Amino acid sequence: MTQSRNDADVAFIKALAELLQENDLAELSVKREYGEKDSLNVRVARQLAPAMVQAGAPAQTAAPAPAPAAPAAAAAQSAAPRPDLPADPAQHPGAVTSPMVGTAYLASEPGASPFVTIGTQVSEGDTLMIIEAMKTMNHIPAPRAGTIKRILVSDGSPVEFGAPLMIIE
Repeated sequence: MTQSRNDADVAFIKALAELLQENDLAELSVKREYGEKDSLNVRVARQLAPAMVQAGAPAQTAAPAPAPAAPAAAAAQSAAPRPDLPADPAQHPGAVTSPMVGTAYLASEPGASPFVTIGTQVSEGDTLMIIEAMKTMNHIPAPRAGTIKRILVSDGSPVEFGAPLMIIE
């Protein structure tokens, strides 16, 4: 490996670390191809504050869509831990988990009202949100009827497979 390519790789890794910090991400993984048998695999990760992880605080994105004040207040209220709920939202029996890796959208388009808010009564099969994966919009249906108790992701935030999205009771 030449010195100039090494310097370019170091600059690339520093840029990834800055992206991680600026977009409040937990992890980035990138493969950079140089040729048929030459590549650079980079995984940049950081540990989130324990209070943020336990409270299920939604991740922030670089350019969040503008949202009305009332749903924002309700989302902030939903992030507060309650004594009757498990510390880990994924362990809650009413947790709706992500079936894929992608970007979560709470509304059908920017500026539109969200599919559901805290307190919304849903029936089995109602659309809860959309997850964009590989430029495909995937509607996430309610697995059961109930009331939305917590929304654990924010609009436009990245989600991973199996990550808790909402709590339905």
